[in-house]
This record gives sequence, C-alpha cells and structure tokens, in this order.
Amino acid sequence: MKKIAIVTGGRRGIGLGISKALLKEGYFVVMSAHSLAAAEAEEELSKIGKDFTYIQCDVSNTADRLHLIDEVEEKYGRIDLLVNDAGVAPKQRLDILETTEDSYDYVVNTNARSTFFMCQLVANRMIKAKEAAQAEDYEPRIVNISSMSAYTSSTSRGEYCISKAAISMTTKLFADRLAAFDIPVFEVRPGIIATDMTSVVHEKYEKMIAEGLTPIKRFGQPEDVANCVLAAVSGLLDFATGQVLNADGGFHIRRL
Repeated sequence: MKKIAIVTGGRRGIGLGISKALLKEGYFVVMSAHSLAAAEAEEELSKIGKDFTYIQCDVSNTADRLHLIDEVEEKYGRIDLLVNDAGVAPKQRLDILETTEDSYDYVVNTNARSTFFMCQLVANRMIKAKEAAQAEDYEPRIVNISSMSAYTSSTSRGEYCISKAAISMTTKLFADRLAAFDIPVFEVRPGIIATDMTSVVHEKYEKMIAEGLTPIKRFGQPEDVANCVLAAVSGLLDFATGQVLNADGGFHIRRL
C-alpha cells in the first residue's frame, strides 16, 4: 500500500520541491495550500507520476486543518508523513520598532500556530493508527520546515524570525512527546533558497553569498531542502528524533 504524505504549502517553492521528491520516492502526495488553484503544481507533478492530489487548506484556520486531515483519512486510510512547510513572510518589511500587531499576528499565526496545531492534530491520528496496528509497515513521521531565521536576527522582519524560532521549539516538544510512540519528528532549516519569497531580495543575497556569507557560494534550491526531508524520512535517522538538518550552504557554521 502506498505511503501517504501531506505537504502543506506544497503548491510552489520549497513545498513543491518536497512534493516532487516524495512523489519520486514512491509516496502518494497530498499537496495543500491556501490557494484554490494549483494547476501549475499539478502539471509539474504529473511529469513525475499520477499519485498525488491537491486539497485547498488555509492552515491558519482550525476548520480547514480538520477538513484536510479528515479528508485524507477518509480517502486514503492513513497518514504516514506530515511535512509542515506552509509559511508566509511579512507583507511589508518593517523595523521592529514599527512592526504592527496585525503583521505579527498574520505571520505568527500562519507559520508558528498552524505548525503546532497541525502537529497536534496529525500526531493524535498517528497514535491511534499505531495503536490499532493498521499496517505492518506503518512508521509515521513528522518534518517541520523552519528557517535559518530561527536563530538569525533580521530586525526588519522580527515577526518572521520569532515564528521560525517557535517552529524549532515545536519540533523539540513533539519529538520529546512522541518518542514514546516511536514517531520521530525532525526540523529542516533552509537557508537562502531561490523561491518567490526571496526573489525581491535576490540581488542583495546574491552579492552577500559571493562575498562569503555562506561557505557554499550559491543560492540553495528547493531540491536541496527536499533532499534533507528525504534523509529525515528514510528511517536512518529515527534514533536522532528532534534532529535539525540545515539546508543552508553551511551558513550555520561559525567561522573566523
């Protein structure tokens, strides 16, 4: 039976890269995103295979989250993997002395709050499935996509940094709590990745990378992040639950 993977934010960028990699790996992929339409993403995945679907879901909305999980369980009978990738940047970059409460709530609710409650919702379903011994090959896992901004100060988008730091702690908490049920939880931390989100500052980052910001002197690609997700779900890292995989070109290395 096909393993079922849910990828939030799976319509474009890093999420789409992860969806494509999991499809190639043999998963049935359930992409979800806020948008009602996903024609371009579906076209990309159709070049690889047919084992995918798209379900619209605003992860910041409680009812939407529940509908997504209920529909997946009803149609496919299992959830083997949750990848929490959905996220937003501030609509306007503001100094932390000027950040608005609306912007803070928008970013933190979408990035951090939704990740926590998606983990909670799916973890409870995974626990029930394991206790019911629904399949011999049922080895569920959760992967949360955060960012190097989880530990890197960007004072023009403080709410984003806070939201990603919260995802890091969410990963630790669920890795701890779910260890008793043999459900590993991992965090993948992208660095500067070539996506729509970074396109507005592409020239700035390109110059910084060329000047040595990262040991590997190139932009990351969604595939680089996807490869870390594949490593996390391979089964080879299960004893390292809670582990952080840095997909950042070496940015995390402290250098003199």
